[in-house]
Amino acid sequence: MTKTYEQTPSRKTAFLGLGVMGHPMAGHLARAGHDVCVFNRTEAKAHAWAKEYGGRSAPTPREAAAGADFVFCCVGNDHDLRSVVLGDHGAFAGMKPGAVFVDHTTASAAVARELYAAGKAKGLQFVDAPVSGGQAGAVNGMLTVMCGGDQGPFDAMKPVAMAFSRAVTRVGASGSGQLAKMVNQVCIAGLVQGLSEGIAFGQKAGLDMKLVLEVIGKGAAQSWQMDNRGSTMIDDKFDFGFAVDWMRKDLGLVLDEARRNGAHLPVTALVDQFYGDVQAMGGTRWDTSSLIKRLR
Repeated sequence: MTKTYEQTPSRKTAFLGLGVMGHPMAGHLARAGHDVCVFNRTEAKAHAWAKEYGGRSAPTPREAAAGADFVFCCVGNDHDLRSVVLGDHGAFAGMKPGAVFVDHTTASAAVARELYAAGKAKGLQFVDAPVSGGQAGAVNGMLTVMCGGDQGPFDAMKPVAMAFSRAVTRVGASGSGQLAKMVNQVCIAGLVQGLSEGIAFGQKAGLDMKLVLEVIGKGAAQSWQMDNRGSTMIDDKFDFGFAVDWMRKDLGLVLDEARRNGAHLPVTALVDQFYGDVQAMGGTRWDTSSLIKRLR
């Protein structure tokens, strides 16, 4: 798939974290014509990215962020996020007044609000902006981005973030982007379990499940998971996609937040336990559709 980039003025940007998501996201920024400086804890990955895309790399988040209009970030969790943002070598220490930090990490709403306040105190802007679409969405530049924060910095960052996105939407105040991502994961968890049970049931009943999914996929049961994972679930293939470890991390954030806000999530809590079973089976890096393995 070839991404068509909107014509936007070239901006000076930084990108922190070059994992399976960050590497192609930063690449799209460069291909869209932006000036990109990258940082990664494993410096060899940053050097390789710079060689591939013609950008620059820096040894610390602070140096990568120096002079940037926008600093994008996609790391593992709350702790990783604080480590690249705060402290003497963190991005906030190098950012110019008024610059916007855009965090694409799936993290807690609490850390988003914490860093929003810390940024404000330094004259900086912070937007929490977790993404949906997985590795394929990042590679193709077709991510869905849900954002929390102030309207001004959101409006400023949106045209730049469209380099790797198909939709960038502000859903509310600081932390709202992370909460929206939690809703996304709750919906996926229950759906994948239902799809797993349906396929397992049909196989036990002796049905041609690829044909059955083709039929019911034209009706009310249709979903992205059915369209993109149904066939591979039937074939028992899971060595790709969004890893079980990552989903458990995300569901842990969901369940922590639910304990704070009083939401009742019985199905989500149960599916989280089922993913724990998959981890115990050795499926830590299997795609989330591997829930069906428990039923075989």
